Amino acid sequence: MFDVLSTLDVPWAAVTVFQVDERIAPDGDPDRNAVQLHDHLVAATPLRPGQVRLMPVTAARLPAAAERYGKLVAAAAPLDVVHLGMGDDGHTASWPPGDPVIDSPRAVDLCAEYNGRRRMTLTPGPVNAARLRVLLVAGAAKRPMLERLLAGDRTLPVARVRRSGTVIFADVAAAPPLLPR
Repeated sequence: MFDVLSTLDVPWAAVTVFQVDERIAPDGDPDRNAVQLHDHLVAATPLRPGQVRLMPVTAARLPAAAERYGKLVAAAAPLDVVHLGMGDDGHTASWPPGDPVIDSPRAVDLCAEYNGRRRMTLTPGPVNAARLRVLLVAGAAKRPMLERLLAGDRTLPVARVRRSGTVIFADVAAAPPLLPR
């Protein structure tokens, strides 16, 4: 999605990019979303470093860092567009199934270890307050979860994303048969 976005005619000077979620890992670690963000969007556009607000996941005091990042997000609220993906377990952002982060009253919080890493994430409050949400679903392994989401399964973490004002893009492999191809 970043590769496509980088080719569009966007008024980049007016854009500020906030991360939705990030793995707690050292700078430059290939597990970091910041690496993909840089390689597929920042490096291909005229975005300047001050326009990209990375989550402070290398801070010594992560709860305080999450609170500070939450204040940055709140100052920019409502966000114009929130770009989300969906995992094959129905998670989005870093809202793993069963993790209490999904009910956090904070704008930004930390989830428990998930797939080998703790993560910092926007919570449903600022995600759902955004003017638009874009959910990208790719791969056949995600089709069952997308089918459940579209059928109204409220047990999935991704179901906490407000449907009104959310656009879902699914590739051919992920799209249930009821969706136009």
